[in-house]
Amino acid sequence: MAERARVQVPGGEGRAVLVAAGQVVRVTDLAGGQVGDLFAFSRADPGEYASAQHTRPAIAKLFPRPGDPVLTNRRRPILAVTEDTSPGRHDMLYAACDPARYASLGAAPGHRSCAANLAEALTGHGVTAGTVPQPLNVFMDVRPEPDGTLASHPASSGPGDFIAFRAELDCLVVLSSCPMDIRPISAGGITALQLSVQDG
Repeated sequence: MAERARVQVPGGEGRAVLVAAGQVVRVTDLAGGQVGDLFAFSRADPGEYASAQHTRPAIAKLFPRPGDPVLTNRRRPILAVTEDTSPGRHDMLYAACDPARYASLGAAPGHRSCAANLAEALTGHGVTAGTVPQPLNVFMDVRPEPDGTLASHPASSGPGDFIAFRAELDCLVVLSSCPMDIRPISAGGITALQLSVQDG
């Protein structure tokens, strides 16, 4: 497949790429053990966006696998998982981290967040989001325990592991290399991720 774009997402920051329907967007964990918040917005109407809460019941899974669609808030496929070389843990339960979350954890004001990274990346493409969608947290390992509690484990993805999606709609894909450094969800510090776009 011919590569059309490649964007490095610095640790703790966010970036966006345009993806046409039929193209494949790949998220690569460059150093290993890094969680990323993945968002996708319809180019025709940014009010339609990838929604973890709509995807979970459609696929009846906590972690999407190759062959599974990612649905929008209007229950239409916007992405579809085509390949995954990681251990396959991609959380769809946790909201994007935001300033209120860091304040509740005692972080100093100004701590970077996935919600702020999303807003910055969208602004760079002339888009304003009315809400912060619940993302697909790639490489994030959250597991329900028998007593109903949730246990977060450090990401188990290795260097070069990736998950790839085929775009079902023309979309703007945003990836935030999650800056969470208070809870140990990323292994080995906050490191870069990579977005690449290929012809399908």
